[in-house]
Amino acid sequence: MDERDIRLLKAIAEHGTGSPDRLHEETGIPVSTIHYRLNNLREDGIVENDLYDIDLDEFGLSVTVIVEVLADYSGTHGDVAEGIRNIEGVTQVFSTMGETDFIAIARVGDADMVGDLIRSFEEVPEIERTNSTYVIDTLWDDSRGLNSYSMETLLAEFTDD
Repeated sequence: MDERDIRLLKAIAEHGTGSPDRLHEETGIPVSTIHYRLNNLREDGIVENDLYDIDLDEFGLSVTVIVEVLADYSGTHGDVAEGIRNIEGVTQVFSTMGETDFIAIARVGDADMVGDLIRSFEEVPEIERTNSTYVIDTLWDDSRGLNSYSMETLLAEFTDD
């Protein structure tokens, strides 16, 4: 992968589209080049499907870190969440009840990036402490939550009667 591939993948992630015309608008990369590169990214297994899901392991972000965050709310709950959300590598932030105030999921490439990640959490003024856990092996991950429900349940719960 080179800079153009990275720019394409970033634009896909930010805008949720694989439209070559839209990607051209966002990146300035010629449409014909976009077609070529997207095909190569599919063949390499980085782009998994026509929905342009990105296999973060294949991309090089193969380390998942779960960070429990305990915070001091001198500011607002939203301010703390925004501070966590803006940390590079954080892909999900959950507000939780109990001893832990937030849980953040981050994807990084190696131990050096883990160190950078943890230092970034330390820079958020409201964060008092964190507890970080390396994920050893992802046993199952489905980013499309509807897949865990039967069609019957979805229809019963989410259609208008």
